[in-house]
Amino acid sequence: MPSVLLRAVEPLDLELLYEWENNPDLWGVGDTLAPLSRSALQRYLQEAQQDLYAARQLRLMVDIREDDGLRATVGAVDLFDFDPRHLRAGVGVLIYDPAMRRKGYATQALQQLVRYAFGTLRLHQLHCSVAEGNAASIALMRKLGFETSGVKKDWRAAGQAYENELFMQLIYEATTLYP
Repeated sequence: MPSVLLRAVEPLDLELLYEWENNPDLWGVGDTLAPLSRSALQRYLQEAQQDLYAARQLRLMVDIREDDGLRATVGAVDLFDFDPRHLRAGVGVLIYDPAMRRKGYATQALQQLVRYAFGTLRLHQLHCSVAEGNAASIALMRKLGFETSGVKKDWRAAGQAYENELFMQLIYEATTLYP
């Protein structure tokens, strides 16, 4: 299996980000309501170079490295809502192409992000919100040790209905080793 490498966002990622951020099929996962312009994304790319403490967020691109040395960018992981006082942050992951999902890339990327968050940033906890019907994301987060600590009732609009959203947390314990 190809190995996963997390790297900083680069100006060359503009077209990928433009495609991802303007895909309405993904808007329901976050809170996006409208397309983003290239100029807005260019500003984001400039701000992405800011320190985590200033920007309160960090996006890292998920590259896979094949045995032959070729690399491809397949997604991104995010730390957001970084709170330096309480040492916590939200996490998110995207593997964009459905054909690239279920290959272990999200697991590897999140494992690296967890190690970075707890080992380098010394965070106390990570959290995420997942639609109750998103079985794949719930399973992924549970595999990494996230536990459901709350349910937000009728939180997400889903067509003509509403669905619950799970609030999941991973709290650092010094005795736990994160792969």
